[in-house]
Amino acid sequence: MDTHTGKPNQVSPETLNIDSSTLDKRPQEIYQSEIIDTSAPSAEKQQEILEKFDRESITRHLKNKKLGWVIAALAIAYSLFHLYTTFNPMPALLQRAIHVGLGFALIFVIYPATKKSSRLKVAWYDWIWFLMSLSGVAYLFYEYQNIVTIRGGIPNQWDIVFAIITVLCVLEGTRRITGFILPLFALVFLAYPFFSHLSFMPDRLLTRPYDIGDIFGQLYLKTEGLYSTAIGASVTFIFLFILFGAFLSRSGMGQLFNDLALAIAGHKQGGPAKVAVISSGFMGSINGAAVANVVGTGAFTIPLMKKVGYHKNFAGAVEASASVGGQVLPPIMGASAFIMAETTGVKYSTIALAALLPAVLYYLGVIAQVHFRAGRRDLKGIAKESLPRIKDVMKARGHMLLPIMFLVFLLAKSVPVGFAAAYTIGFTVVVSMLRAETRMGIKDILGALEDGARQSLAVMAACAVVGIIIGVVSLTSFGSVMTSSIVTLGAGSLFLTLILTMLASMVLGMGLPSIPAYIITATMAAPALAGFDIPILSAHMFVFYFGIFANITPPVCLAAFAGAGIAGGDPMKTGFQSLRLALAGFIVPFMFIYNPTMLMIDPVGLAVTAKEFPLPPIIEIITVVFTSVTGVIGLSAAVEGYFKGEMNTVTRLILAVGALLLIYPEFATDVIGGLMVVGIIGLNINANKSNNKPIQVTTI
Repeated sequence: MDTHTGKPNQVSPETLNIDSSTLDKRPQEIYQSEIIDTSAPSAEKQQEILEKFDRESITRHLKNKKLGWVIAALAIAYSLFHLYTTFNPMPALLQRAIHVGLGFALIFVIYPATKKSSRLKVAWYDWIWFLMSLSGVAYLFYEYQNIVTIRGGIPNQWDIVFAIITVLCVLEGTRRITGFILPLFALVFLAYPFFSHLSFMPDRLLTRPYDIGDIFGQLYLKTEGLYSTAIGASVTFIFLFILFGAFLSRSGMGQLFNDLALAIAGHKQGGPAKVAVISSGFMGSINGAAVANVVGTGAFTIPLMKKVGYHKNFAGAVEASASVGGQVLPPIMGASAFIMAETTGVKYSTIALAALLPAVLYYLGVIAQVHFRAGRRDLKGIAKESLPRIKDVMKARGHMLLPIMFLVFLLAKSVPVGFAAAYTIGFTVVVSMLRAETRMGIKDILGALEDGARQSLAVMAACAVVGIIIGVVSLTSFGSVMTSSIVTLGAGSLFLTLILTMLASMVLGMGLPSIPAYIITATMAAPALAGFDIPILSAHMFVFYFGIFANITPPVCLAAFAGAGIAGGDPMKTGFQSLRLALAGFIVPFMFIYNPTMLMIDPVGLAVTAKEFPLPPIIEIITVVFTSVTGVIGLSAAVEGYFKGEMNTVTRLILAVGALLLIYPEFATDVIGGLMVVGIIGLNINANKSNNKPIQVTTI
């Protein structure tokens, strides 16, 4: 902050001690390091923050190097198994059992039992867990023919023993890698069928008696429990896309996104915040790990935001909201799109197209608030001469966008998703050879195979433990009870039912990664909307949005807490700032429920089980795009109280009402809302023509 003018300093080569005359001569790789503020947290601090909010990051660093190589080889074999079975599939139960059993065996040797456990060696009891995990798979292989052909899935005593062992491994392994919330949630469901026939249960929850064979046979011997569609999607789709992300990371895709975002938006008004939104959105779509993305990208963007004058709470919130939004951004959507395709029966390409406009509106809302906040505070961007140029970025690493384009092309051509991912991994290696900066050697390829296996474990564990919930819901009537309770409380009102479904989805998704959050909300909450003849895709997108937004909604908003840790801000204040930045994301789902045209589908005559959705008329699409974009921009200006100049409370209120009317899909509301928004913005522009300088304020 300039002590004479009271204005934030512009980031320039001089303020950063950079010799601008040498910038063009420097390698592309060090542009980023040149503009990082000295207040950026150290690597040790970043790891500390990551471990505080992301259990997945708490791993062992073995003192015994030979054992480390053995575990690395096991992880590489795990990745190669998935690539092999993509083209040479096995019986579903066995393939899923290997995915789960070998995955949890890796968890027990990679992840310590507690934060205080030694990270330099594998404890003796972890080898017992390791063998227990493998025993469940070995038994299924040994008994598979008897289970399928002779016993018909009816469990015997040994089936129950190995089922219990496997369930224990799933619960303990998931606790280590995701924390207590998900395993405790699963335990509550697992306990339900043991007591659901007893007289103290509410009438709605009463069921017939179930014995231990019914319960554990459902979980272990069928594809409706531990080895449900969630694990099916994990083994056939999700793993391969995580592996694809690992290959992209090894080839420098993260730096490409950062450099490209800097080149495009770094010099704009409030540039670093826009860089954070763009780069975190792209990375979040690929890796689907909101907290890790906040820490990884935020370590670079948050200090820059603070440098140009953004408040630390706001800087952390920008990174959190942008990282979480990546999970609704096509083409990959953090791999949740593939689970959605598996669950709904809707083609992936249809889901990706449907998700496009809502995701754009979400990010438009975040960027608009960032822009108006910068205008209100007169926050400058980074001096252009200290930034990489688009031409240089594309020359050095632009070819690494080709794998993503290749993937989208294959999926658009209806190539099976697993094949498309596997082909794209190979294509990534070939494309990386085009430049020395990105070239992948044998060491990089093996490293990517190991990274992919390690990064997949949290998703695999979450999908497996969610299988316990799915198994119990399939066995009992709990799912229909949940649905009928929401519908009953909604009293036949679609809007009230949507509100209750939203709240249920946010509670169910609290503290969970995006994929298990979606699976749980799709199982428990989405069916409540079926009675209103809402297209199945709209219903599932609705619960998906609110399930993942639990990550930025207080009191449990892990992504926001991680952003606050990097920025040195207040966790709860950062959480509420994240909520404010994501405001458009809380409105957009209601928009596409009331007007499915936003999802680019024609709702007329569609059954809720339809697998193909015809496109609505182009005029209708253009109309909904124009009104929704105008509404989101107007709402963002109202929230910030600024467009070209400050707005008073009354003006902001009128603008907010007009924006919401534009967002509501009716001709009359569009006309009235449009007149209100255009009128208020026109008056604001006219009032500030004579003095283009924004009024300074002292707080954010």
